[in-house]
Order: sequence, then C-alpha cells, then structure tokens
Amino acid sequence: MFVYFERVEITRESDTFSLGGGMEIPKQLIECLKENKVSYEVLHHPEAVTAQRIAQAEHVKGRHHAKVVMVKSGDQHLMMVLPADHQIDLEKVQNAIGHSVSLDQEQEFKSLFPDCAIGAMPPFGNLYGLTTYVDRDLTEQDYIVFEAGTHTDAIKISYRDYEKIVKPKVSDLAVKLQPMKGA
Repeated sequence: MFVYFERVEITRESDTFSLGGGMEIPKQLIECLKENKVSYEVLHHPEAVTAQRIAQAEHVKGRHHAKVVMVKSGDQHLMMVLPADHQIDLEKVQNAIGHSVSLDQEQEFKSLFPDCAIGAMPPFGNLYGLTTYVDRDLTEQDYIVFEAGTHTDAIKISYRDYEKIVKPKVSDLAVKLQPMKGA
C-alpha cells in the first residue's frame, strides 16, 4: 500500500524537508510528488553504500531498487537509472544516445545535486535539468524504490507514476549481475 507521508516541517532557508528523525529529503522532490498527486511511502534504512545493500536493508528485490549512474557525453551530464541488480553497459548507453560516453566522476557532478548526499541522488533528473534514461528492465516493475537524497531514506512509488512525472527515455542500458555464490 502506498501512503502520503504527511508530517512535514518546512524551513524557509532550507532546500530540504525535515520529516522527523533528522531525515532531510530535497524539498523539490516532495513538492513534485505532491503536485503530481503521487502516492508514496518513505522507507528508513540503515546507512548502506551499495544499491544492492540498500535494497536488502529496504527488504525489496534489487530489480525494484532504482539506482542512479551518472555518465558524461562531451560536456553533458546524463542520468541513467537502472535496477540495483544490474550494471551499466557503456556500449549500450552509447547506442541509446548516439554519442560516446564515459562514467561521470563524482567531483564533476556533485554540484548538480546541492540538496543531496553524493550517491543518494533521486532518479528525478527533470528536477536537476538533466536528461534521464531508464533501463527497460526497470519499466517492467509495478513499483520502484529509490534513494531520497540521504543515505538512510528511500521513497517507494509506482513505476507508472515515476514515468508520468520524469518522462525518461527508455532503452537497454545495463546487464543483469550474476548472483553472488552463497548469497
């Protein structure tokens, strides 16, 4: 079940919402979800580094966790969104956009997300002036879960609502990772 998370404190000086417990989600993300009348659920999880570990902490399958990978084509930063259990395939990305690409370096794109912790950017490139691409496998999910600007909070929404708001370009961008032995 999706619910609106209503206990929101807004401070005028800040670009974030405080949702109790010290959580800070970018204000523009919450406003976007509310403006579009999107049902969503905020999930709290222990701090984790990899998308796979975050998916485990959130008790969702990796195919539902939408992770962001930033790439660069010339001077242009592009947001790639793929399931946590997939790895970006730069050759597929190049085919999708029609230009050569490389993985973007953190120091080159962190200023694009001043209201987010690095590595916790939500997959809403539209809010940051970025073209957003989504891996086709993610479009097959009923819902997605994504980092909400912090390393301890995520948001769960239906994939269709995400697609309606962001209007990403859909293409084959990644390959599914093989499960780890003993996992």
